[in-house]
Order: sequence, then C-alpha cells, then structure tokens
Amino acid sequence: VQLQASGGGLVQAGGSLRLSCAASGFTFGDYAIGWFRQVPGKEREGVSCISSSDGDRYYANSVKGRFSISSDNAKDTVYPQMNSLKPEDTAVYYCAASPLGWGRICQVGLYHYWGQGTLVTVSS
Repeated sequence: VQLQASGGGLVQAGGSLRLSCAASGFTFGDYAIGWFRQVPGKEREGVSCISSSDGDRYYANSVKGRFSISSDNAKDTVYPQMNSLKPEDTAVYYCAASPLGWGRICQVGLYHYWGQGTLVTVSS
C-alpha cells in the first residue's frame, strides 16, 4: 500500500493550494481517503475525508466553506482544494486510507495506511 501526497508549499494568506494523494496497492473504491494535519505539540486532526465508493465527505468546522475534497477513481487520487488559506492552516498535511470506507467519519484511529506528509505554510 502506498499513498503519495504532494502539492504542499508556501502561500500567502488568502491564497489557494491544491494537494493530491495518489494511492496504489489496494482497491481504491473500497476505501475512504482522509487528509489530516499536524502542528508541533498538537495532536493530528482530521481536516477532510471522502468515501471513494459513495462520495460521502467530512470537513472539519475550521475548514468548512474554504476547503473542498474530490476523488478521481480512475486515477486513484484524491484532491483537497484549499482556498482562503489562513496562517492557522500551516501544518504538515498527511493523507491516509481507511478500509472502513466511511467518508463522514474522519478520525485518525480509523485510518490504517498513511502517506508521508507534505508541508503547507501560510504566511500572514
């Protein structure tokens, strides 16, 4: 199982970034793919998750209205689009896969496979 996250970088507040998570080694359509973020000293938190089978989605309250997530099942890739970025969005972002396939439940403990993180830095 491999999850390859990419798209992080430095952006000014108010700007946008599009991350991607390319998956391989499992049946993509049976899984939920989630994006989580972590800053030093804090627990990893769920940002947005999506079911690859039925498209159910979850967004953390802190990103609702600013982030959107989509899944391209033909490419086994999930794309979180992050708009109106704020300095508090600065974190290492990780993508992960859950065999439970529940897009509406975005909890770290339900996600078994993790990719490497990609750093997002939002400057004020």
